[in-house]
Amino acid sequence: MQNSVGYRVGFAAVICIFCSLLVSSTAVVLKPRQDANKLLDKQQKVLAVSGLIAEGSTPTAEEVNKLFEERIDIQVLNMETGAVDENSGIDNPLTYNQLKASKDSSMSFAIDSNRARVSRVPNHVTIYTIKDEDGAPSLYVLPVEGMGLWGTMYGFVAIDKDLNTIQGLTFYKHKETPGLGAEIEPGSLPSSPGFLRSCARLGLDAMTLQAAGGEDYELLFGLSRESSWAEPRRLSERLGVSVSQIGRVVQEPGIRGLPKISKGHHF
Repeated sequence: MQNSVGYRVGFAAVICIFCSLLVSSTAVVLKPRQDANKLLDKQQKVLAVSGLIAEGSTPTAEEVNKLFEERIDIQVLNMETGAVDENSGIDNPLTYNQLKASKDSSMSFAIDSNRARVSRVPNHVTIYTIKDEDGAPSLYVLPVEGMGLWGTMYGFVAIDKDLNTIQGLTFYKHKETPGLGAEIEPGSLPSSPGFLRSCARLGLDAMTLQAAGGEDYELLFGLSRESSWAEPRRLSERLGVSVSQIGRVVQEPGIRGLPKISKGHHF
């Protein structure tokens, strides 16, 4: 009986149903806590970019709420008029999800092509006025977004009361590590002797062709300096393929060391 096909299928079905119910129940039970943690993280980002707490510190929810009550005014801005909207219909600006609103055609509007590659913006956004110890406005924290390397990056920018000086910038949602860049070492890109001879004979710049020409793409990956596999020759022997070190990752955005190419490059 236990070796029959029907028993095995039934047993597997019972296990699958039980596991599905367990996972679903856990997700439902934990959702309020997850939402609270997301909100707390966003509040901490606002406090950090405004200088009310140190970057990277993790104050408790009680400490965060106290700072928000004492030092921050939260308002809703109408994106079409550019004015504070007292009749936005948003019950709680702090928990208002403008990311979700930007994907709803009834709660957002399309904008012209821009460098941030943002196609739609919500009708309303939450802004934060940071007050000094006397209660006077000292900073304004505004939401920002723009396309990064792998996806849209969402963050906050702190602007001085003169509305001209940026005091800080931080990100709370992204698909990449913001602020990192790469330095390519000139002449380090692998190439065959025949390719270099042809470029010299035709008067072409080899590095420009390597950076933007052709359709032959190479795999790029990074290794920590402390890794035992960081030595290219040793890694080549282990993988059985040619590995070359072409540069290093730095804590500055952008890619340096490549020639300027109008149509873009493979990196």
